[in-house]
Amino acid sequence: MELICQSKYYTFYQAEKERRFYIDFGQKTIPLNLCQLIALRHKVLSISIEDHFDSDLNKHGFEVLLLCNKEHLFVLNTLEILDLKELVQHSFCVMGIAATRQTASV
Repeated sequence: MELICQSKYYTFYQAEKERRFYIDFGQKTIPLNLCQLIALRHKVLSISIEDHFDSDLNKHGFEVLLLCNKEHLFVLNTLEILDLKELVQHSFCVMGIAATRQTASV
């Protein structure tokens, strides 16, 4: 496995021969195919961090994250969510498949 990116809480690997990606969450390593990785990116980037600082919207500051068709369940705090967002964005940039926003030019 090739190390792609590492953050404070997580490590992201790619196994080219297996065509799989792995995210080490510390207590558990999750294998992901490309479709599952893209689904993870969508879930993680759609989490509203602002809600973690509003006690009416998120009292406890935790986020429940279900991965791989509800095979894996993680309860993450605000710092872990921020770190996971950074890891996912940086990993996609390193692999060269980052989503870029296109703007209309006049």
